[in-house]
Amino acid sequence: MKKFCLILLLMAFVLPAAAQEKNKAVFVEPKDGYFNEISKEADRFATKQKSEGKIFKVDFEGMDLPKSLSEFTYQWHNEPVSQGLTGTCWSFSTTSYFETEVYRIHNRKIKISPIYTVYCEYVEKAKRFVRERGNSNFAEGSEANAVLKIWKEYGAMPLEQYTGLLAGQTVHDHRKLIDEMTAYLNGVKNSNNWNEDEVVSTIKSILNFYLGTPPATFKVDGDEMNAKEYFKKVVALNPDDYVEILSYMQKPYYKYVEYEVPDNWWKSEEYFNIPLDEFMTILKDAVKKGYTVSIGGDVSEPGIDSWHKVAMIPTFDIPSQYIDENARQFRFTNQTTTDDHGIHLVGMTTKNGKDWYLIKDSGAGSKNVDPKGYYFFSDDFVKLKMMNYTIHKDALPQSLKDKMK
Repeated sequence: MKKFCLILLLMAFVLPAAAQEKNKAVFVEPKDGYFNEISKEADRFATKQKSEGKIFKVDFEGMDLPKSLSEFTYQWHNEPVSQGLTGTCWSFSTTSYFETEVYRIHNRKIKISPIYTVYCEYVEKAKRFVRERGNSNFAEGSEANAVLKIWKEYGAMPLEQYTGLLAGQTVHDHRKLIDEMTAYLNGVKNSNNWNEDEVVSTIKSILNFYLGTPPATFKVDGDEMNAKEYFKKVVALNPDDYVEILSYMQKPYYKYVEYEVPDNWWKSEEYFNIPLDEFMTILKDAVKKGYTVSIGGDVSEPGIDSWHKVAMIPTFDIPSQYIDENARQFRFTNQTTTDDHGIHLVGMTTKNGKDWYLIKDSGAGSKNVDPKGYYFFSDDFVKLKMMNYTIHKDALPQSLKDKMK
């Protein structure tokens, strides 16, 4: 037996090894297996099922409402654009307004980057967050007068030089951006690490990652300039020519007051507060004279519908003859009227004895049906739900300008 095993051992060393066949690799499409099945089932069980409830809206059937731009007299403005998945309506609407102002005053058509303004605003919000030791609102929202505030400090930039979109990106999406900045600032607050330079540097790094780094200089018609020079030479609007008009009862009339909403994050007291009837008269007269305004207020009502393009106040809410400053203040006080959206009012018409305003809107709903990017707001809706607007002081009556001095 020992001899036989020795022979086998010797043969293993002497006989050549059999050639091993080489394996090959290929690229194949992945297939869903059982793991995928159980994952879907687990997700189904964990996900709360959506209810089949319906939204309470006005029945627009049979109403004679505006349907097209051709029914309106309106001023030149750039084509509507989408703010995407962001809360930056304040910048898109007011940038659009100032583009129209550049055309009205200088007869020049330009496109200004709304996201560069947003970028700079986040830097300013971060600074205030540090200085207020975390007791300052840091969110996407803001107010129309923030745009000029930023432009005076940082300048403005052509849209083509800074879109805020990364390579291959076609839709603005700031969800991860705001989540990351908010988480970082919460960490700063929890650790009590109030180093402003460090915080600003980190916020800029996050902004650069999600929005791209704004260029330090760029060329416009062959001339190289920076953002401040662009604002001064090309935009060429005088910030002192623009005023904020507000109307609510909780502050005295004919005074500059604070607009007491979270999006007024720097507690601006630049709002000149006037009675509602005067607020509406000035707006209507200004639009008739060829002015536009950046206007803001609430758009979460049963009388606003993106598929019919209209915003109106139904009689089951409040009849037209009862819409006054008391009804307006009541809704603002109980927070059914908020400052949730900024828009650009570009024109008006009268239909069946009712005034309607043409609204250019960057929100998603405005893109549902033609004319895409627009809404038609009734005079009643503006009167009850729109709280403030930015306007050129030349559009104001002299009697009001005297009171503003």
